[in-house]
Amino acid sequence: MQRLLVAVLIAGALALAGCDDDMSHQPKDKTWHAAAAPPNGLSWPLTPPDGMVGRDPPPAPPALSLALLERGRQRFDIFCADCHARTGDGQGMIVQRGFPAPPPLDAPRIVAAPTRHYYDVITEGYGIMYSFAERVPPRDRWAIAAYIRALQRARAGTLSDVPPGLMADLR
Repeated sequence: MQRLLVAVLIAGALALAGCDDDMSHQPKDKTWHAAAAPPNGLSWPLTPPDGMVGRDPPPAPPALSLALLERGRQRFDIFCADCHARTGDGQGMIVQRGFPAPPPLDAPRIVAAPTRHYYDVITEGYGIMYSFAERVPPRDRWAIAAYIRALQRARAGTLSDVPPGLMADLR
């Protein structure tokens, strides 16, 4: 019985000795590139190996249209509103459940960013926001970016911006 206890303690000590958090704190490398030269004078291939999917440069932004903004609103509501809220104020349902709040989309530093920045954030992630590259196709990323711009304009609007003919519809 005592030998079994000693064996369990040794096995437990060995298991705990293997615990380390180094794997959870590694730097993230987002693009494929050749690593440092291998030993013995060998060389790495200059292009990704067969079967590895390379990242193409992003497509050019599509022309701004009502259909693009409607698609952007739809995709924003699906992928972004949980954290950013449908209004863009950063108080979505996930935040109301205790997750850290993202900045409001009408914050001055976010409004000052180029529209391409929104596309890149959706693609690569930013801060605690993870990448949506595998979930949102490139054209929809541009649609969301265009909708964010429209949302920023709407959040900055006042009643004096409403055309007189539409003022009655607000009552």
